[in-house]
Amino acid sequence: MALQRQELEVFGNEALETWTKLGQGGFGSVYKARHKDWGFTVAVKLINNANSPPSSLLSKDSLSMCTALREAGHMGKASCEFVLRVYGFYEGTPPIEGVGMPYQGIVMELMEMDSVLKLLEKLAESPQRPLALRIVHEVALGMNFLHSKDIVHQDLKPSNVLLTDDLRVKLADFGLSRVSTSVLITSEKTAETGGTLAYMPPEAFDPKYEPVRAFDRYSYGILLWSIFNGKEPYKGRPDVLVKLWVKKDLKLPLDEIKNPEELGEMIELMERCWNSTPEMRPPFKDCLKTTEEVFLRHKSGIRAAVDGILNPLDSTNSGKPPESEADSHDTIDYPLITEQNSPGVPTKILTVERKAKFVTDNIPVLIQLVSAVLEIAKELGDMVHPEVLSRIQAEKTSQDKMRLFHSRILAPAGGRVKAAFFDALKKHEPALVKKLGG
Repeated sequence: MALQRQELEVFGNEALETWTKLGQGGFGSVYKARHKDWGFTVAVKLINNANSPPSSLLSKDSLSMCTALREAGHMGKASCEFVLRVYGFYEGTPPIEGVGMPYQGIVMELMEMDSVLKLLEKLAESPQRPLALRIVHEVALGMNFLHSKDIVHQDLKPSNVLLTDDLRVKLADFGLSRVSTSVLITSEKTAETGGTLAYMPPEAFDPKYEPVRAFDRYSYGILLWSIFNGKEPYKGRPDVLVKLWVKKDLKLPLDEIKNPEELGEMIELMERCWNSTPEMRPPFKDCLKTTEEVFLRHKSGIRAAVDGILNPLDSTNSGKPPESEADSHDTIDYPLITEQNSPGVPTKILTVERKAKFVTDNIPVLIQLVSAVLEIAKELGDMVHPEVLSRIQAEKTSQDKMRLFHSRILAPAGGRVKAAFFDALKKHEPALVKKLGG
């Protein structure tokens, strides 16, 4: 289906200053730069052009690049809350040390919180259920909007689902799929692919294939699997095997999803989306009926789920130096009056920093020996989300309970949460704390 052309503004070095590299991907490098007139920072994605000699913007391949980027101008039509805003194009030689050749690129909204992929890597598992459901619902909202504008994303995957500073979704790179298949692909290994292999439908490996909306619907099904499993599909497997499995329509396993009984409708939607018959995949307008209904059932827990990631007590990423013992005025716990603490025996006083270090240093032993995991989790109150508490309770062994407690609560937490865990541990298992020197 033909897209209406829409001209976007072209920016050069006269408009952008203070360039800083943010990262690099398959399409090129991403920088942030300050727009001199607008007064705020934007993102600039410089597109790789391996076929073009560095001598001139006017080479045949460079002209092809410009044409492809301008054809991606339909990105300018995609003004939506859940779609990354595109301001225009960049043309010029970036004022960056070591870069001595002209580039073309796309100037877009800057996102500081990175992507769903980075979130999954940080958590090493699926986000808490309310947040996971909000993410997949907002992805469906964004994709429904793009399809309503006759835009096929063709590269929907966790790294292209960006997150705002309050973890709301912004879809990115939906205009670059055409660039990737027209002038960017140079290696035989990926020449017939316009997106990441695992997220591509089987029919996309046909050399004569023309992407349609069903492509994105399949990718969405794989994205659902990735978010609810907390990992990328086929991670670490050779591309040749992934391609073979996708072409043979070998489905991803569903038995690794935690508490699948809570996701009955979502798992059914997942399977409908990755159906091998393109016509059987539901349009995003239909997907929204399911994603909205399921998310609303969990919406009450969204604030706690978001805060658990953005606002851990005493975040280790805050850049604030740890308090010294002499400066700490509110970090000393009161001695517990138990059978182990008689009035005549002095109680060891520990700061938050020392308590946290005790927990961190002894995690392997604690996972094996702590038996009162549920009691400790309840002791921490609001620091443990009810959904996580329920999952801990569902685990069969103390070791599994403690492993889950560590991965969801202790590992991403700062010093105060670990100190609170220490206090609860000392209350419920004083002998173990004493044995470990606490």
